[in-house]
Amino acid sequence: MIQEPYIDSHSHIWTPDVGHYPLAAGFQPADMQPPSFTAQELLAVCRPAGVGRVNLIQMSYYQFDNRYMLDMIKLHPDRFVGTAIIDPFGDDPARAMKELLPKGVRAFRIQPSYSKQPPASWLAPTGYEAMFATAAQTGQCLSCLIDPDGFAEVDRMCRKYPETKVIIDHLGRIGVDGTVRDADVRALCDLAAHPRVSVKVGAFYALGKKSPPYTDLAPLIRRVVQAFGTRRCMWESDCPFQVVSQRYEDSLALVRDRLDFLSPDDREWMLFRAAEQILFPPSTAKS
Repeated sequence: MIQEPYIDSHSHIWTPDVGHYPLAAGFQPADMQPPSFTAQELLAVCRPAGVGRVNLIQMSYYQFDNRYMLDMIKLHPDRFVGTAIIDPFGDDPARAMKELLPKGVRAFRIQPSYSKQPPASWLAPTGYEAMFATAAQTGQCLSCLIDPDGFAEVDRMCRKYPETKVIIDHLGRIGVDGTVRDADVRALCDLAAHPRVSVKVGAFYALGKKSPPYTDLAPLIRRVVQAFGTRRCMWESDCPFQVVSQRYEDSLALVRDRLDFLSPDDREWMLFRAAEQILFPPSTAKS
């Protein structure tokens, strides 16, 4: 029985055991920084903070080989679900999505680097068309790692596939260069017109001033919450990168304690209810 109430909607894991879980072409063990962040190491960090469940994000070190993440979901089915990565140029992305559903994969990370297209047309490949169509059937989400220049393509595909659930990771990476631009915030908030689009609110270590307590990001978060509502905003840590030089608690505390425009009910939705509703089916929510 899970005692810790919160859900981290976004954390990566990897293992130094590259014998059992080899890295993708182009990656070396030295690329893994930190050298190890296993499922057990994640739980040792998140559980003391009150986080009992996590949506695991397939790490690029493994590219399309999701086995480590899948094995950890199988080992801890009450704690983990997953966001896999599949090749949009593979033989049958739709079949791959359906095969991964009973294995605890609730979402798929999509991004321009895998589509081999510029941001203005990054969702053009037929494989991504198939994924949007299939996700509308399976209820799985498509989780977008994009900058603001990729928002227009998301808007186009959401108009074409209105039943597909879409997630924008890391607040759309607004402020990753240190500047939160009004035009970028407006473009992100415009996506709220699509009722099945939600936003992960986190990766604070990488946005704006990039330093705790992250209150410089409060105006951005306020506008996103006003546009989407807290039922479509999920807190994320983006571990282990959050804990390389800062603390897990720093990220959690911004939403839990510091954003004075959030009501207690709002905080509950952002810290666990939204992620539970969007990413955790009833069979995996054993708390």
